[in-house]
Amino acid sequence: MTHPPCHEPTSPRDLVGIGIGPCNLSLAALAHPLAELDAVFYDQRPGFDWHPGLLIEGATVQVPFLADLVTLVDPTSPWSWLNYLRTRDRLFPFYFAERFHIQRAEYDAYCRWVAQGLPGLRFRHQVDSVRWNPERDVFEVDFTQLDAEGEAEALGRTYARNIVLGIGTAPYVPDPLIPLVAAPGVPVVHAADYLDHRDSVLAAGHVTVVGSGQSGAEVFLDLLRHRPAGREQLHWIGRTEAFAPMEYSKLGLEHFTPDYTRYFHGLAEPVRDRLVAAQWQLHKGIDAGTLAAIHDELYRRTLDGGWPDAVLTPGVRVRTAGRIATTRIELHLEHLQQDSRSRLTTDAVVLATGYRERPLDRLLAGLDPYVRRDSSERPRIDEEFRLVLDPSVTGSVHVQNAELHTHGIGAPDLGLAAWRSATILNSVTGKDPYPLPPRTAFTSFGLDEPAARVPGGRQPKRLTPLVEGR
Repeated sequence: MTHPPCHEPTSPRDLVGIGIGPCNLSLAALAHPLAELDAVFYDQRPGFDWHPGLLIEGATVQVPFLADLVTLVDPTSPWSWLNYLRTRDRLFPFYFAERFHIQRAEYDAYCRWVAQGLPGLRFRHQVDSVRWNPERDVFEVDFTQLDAEGEAEALGRTYARNIVLGIGTAPYVPDPLIPLVAAPGVPVVHAADYLDHRDSVLAAGHVTVVGSGQSGAEVFLDLLRHRPAGREQLHWIGRTEAFAPMEYSKLGLEHFTPDYTRYFHGLAEPVRDRLVAAQWQLHKGIDAGTLAAIHDELYRRTLDGGWPDAVLTPGVRVRTAGRIATTRIELHLEHLQQDSRSRLTTDAVVLATGYRERPLDRLLAGLDPYVRRDSSERPRIDEEFRLVLDPSVTGSVHVQNAELHTHGIGAPDLGLAAWRSATILNSVTGKDPYPLPPRTAFTSFGLDEPAARVPGGRQPKRLTPLVEGR
């Protein structure tokens, strides 16, 4: 079946963004006032949404409201959170509410407001491939325009000097549970789709939540609040050794600064890989307020004597799983510290098992000969978030939230979105439309710190390396 072509300009655009999540939405908002920059952004979805299945009532964003799309780079931007409130006549209510962390539903509504106001965002446009055209020194971006039902409506091609990939992450389902999610019948859903299936999960006799991070905690708390006392029939299990709080100390949070990102990027590849695995509590722990709310709810259910019918067990992984007839699920569990195994029969499962970066290989198959890779065959990414390509490629491909292995745990953090977007725009324009601070943390993460990080041009005090035998 042939489709009519979309008419795009034949001259190359300065910037084509692929994906419109918070990261590329931040980039689009900061690019908007740069009149000399011709930029367009594509996304296959019909419109902006941000984790709609997890917009549980009362759930908050885990970063302060200042970590909106623009403020930490340009507080005067018309696309700031505070300006959004002003346009809704909500500044005074927000002022008196004294909220530093806003609700997820509010953040989603704010981002949708930005997406509806910005030009150059093309929803229902599925990017199919990206190639380098050496004759024209441009990238060719092929896409399919989709109709309201998500079916192909027209084909198109645009040209770009620079690409920014912001395709985000996808829900991760452990291998033993993939067949259960795909099969009909007993509800086995990822937390990303929790609200869509909430009624059927609440109606199930026994419910198991798998995953000991923030999403698992929020789902467990929501289920607990809506189950009858004494008949909760809930299990909450996770691989981590404890239902551990997120690291929220002020110096600990400096791991989410540009200073730490630059430091991490300069480390050797094996060191970076070890650090990402070891730093899980910095970004995969649970908000202390959520933990307190769970404990309060459990405690409230002991006031008349007895214990709630809820089992919370950390340090457990699901080895295998299967269905019992068509009505129940059997999870085969392993306790990692005890080295013991058991079985759990349940009527519904919510998988709060996190997200993984969407692979770039399919989208960038046409660029594969040009992409330079590390020892684990992952794309190498430079300090300005560009893929390291063959020198014959004069254009650049930047990435957003696909650089965990090179830039560390701040890669998916909303607090660094505006800074990363500004870094990319400074690189693409060859100017500094957004001057960035040379220093952002009190912590010096390495022994040899650049002089530029010290205010007023003062030279930092150097630590003399220890030499064996002295």
